[in-house]
Amino acid sequence: MREAFGAEFDVPAGYLNTASIGVPPVEAAEAVSRAVSRWAAGLDRSTDFDDAIATARAAYGRLVGFPAERVAIGASVSQLIGLVAGSLPDGARVLVAAGDFKSVSFPFAAHQDRGVTVTEVDLAEIPARAAEFDVVAVSVVQSADGRFVDLDALRAARSASTRVLLDATQAAGWTPLRLDWADWVVAAGYKWLLAPRGAAWMAVRADAPLRPGNANWYAAEDPWASTYGLPLRLAGDARALDLSPTWFSQVGAAVSMSWLAGLDLAEVAAHCTGLADRLREGLGMAPAGSAIVSVEIPDAVARLTGAGVRCAARAGRARLAFHLYNTGEDVDIVLAALRR
Repeated sequence: MREAFGAEFDVPAGYLNTASIGVPPVEAAEAVSRAVSRWAAGLDRSTDFDDAIATARAAYGRLVGFPAERVAIGASVSQLIGLVAGSLPDGARVLVAAGDFKSVSFPFAAHQDRGVTVTEVDLAEIPARAAEFDVVAVSVVQSADGRFVDLDALRAARSASTRVLLDATQAAGWTPLRLDWADWVVAAGYKWLLAPRGAAWMAVRADAPLRPGNANWYAAEDPWASTYGLPLRLAGDARALDLSPTWFSQVGAAVSMSWLAGLDLAEVAAHCTGLADRLREGLGMAPAGSAIVSVEIPDAVARLTGAGVRCAARAGRARLAFHLYNTGEDVDIVLAALRR
C-alpha cells in the first residue's frame, strides 16, 4: 500500500503504466465495489447516480478550466470527437499531428466521403500551420512519447475561422491545465484521472458549433420528466450533448476526480516530472518536463517486464508513465533492469 498526496493506493512497486490504465485511490475502488454490491442486491434506482455524475462533471471542468455547465459526458474520446467531426461542413479541412493517437484523427477521417480532409504534420508544425485549416485536433500530450504541443502558440493561432480541439487524456490529472480558450477539450477517465473505463468528458465553448448527434433522453432539460415522445427537449447547456451515463464508471470518477481537482496540480506535476527526468538522467537522456518517458533501448520491454515493471510498448519503444503514486523506488527498479 502506498500513500500519495493524502490518498492510499494499492499499487505495486514498478507500476509505470498509467498512460494505459490508471490505478484508482482505494477510496474510489471501494465506492465502485459498494455500488456493485447495491446493484447485486437490487437496491438501486436510476436517479441514485445523479450526484456522482454531477460531481465528476464539475471536477472535470475544474481540471481543464471550464464551468460544469459547459461539460458534456460520454463513454470514450472517439465518441465525443465524433460529435465534432459530424458537425463539420462538407469539405472541412482538419489538421492533426503525425503519429497522434488514432481516436483523435480517425473520427474526422471517417468523413472523407463528404470531402473532409485530414492533414498530418509534425507536432512542432501544428501552430504555424493552424491558420490554413478549419479545425486543429491534437493531443495536449502525445501518448507515444510524452511530448507537449505548444499550447501558447496554438492559442495565439486560434481564430474564428480556425477552431481547436484538444485531447487532454494524457495530461489532465497530473499537470495544471487552463484550456478554456479551446473550442473543445476531451479526455478519457481511465488513465491519469484514475476513473474506471467507460467515462469520458468534453468541455465545450458556448460559441463552438456542435450538433447533438447522440441526442437521447439523458440529454434532455429534465431527463426524468421527458423520457418518452417528441418534441425534442434538449438541455440548454452542454448537457444537450450527454450520452446516457455508464453508472459505475461515474461513481469511481466522482471520487478520484474530485480528489484530483482539489490538489495543487503544480506540485503533482513537479513530483511526476521529477521522477521521469531522474530516470532520463540515469539513462543519459535530456530532461523533458513530461510524466511520460519513451525509451529506445533494445529489448527494453522484455527486460523491464522481467524485472516486474508494468509498462507499454508504443511506437517501437518502451513507454513508462509516472503518476503521483510513483516513487523513487520505481525509478531504481527501471534503471537496474535497463543498465544490466
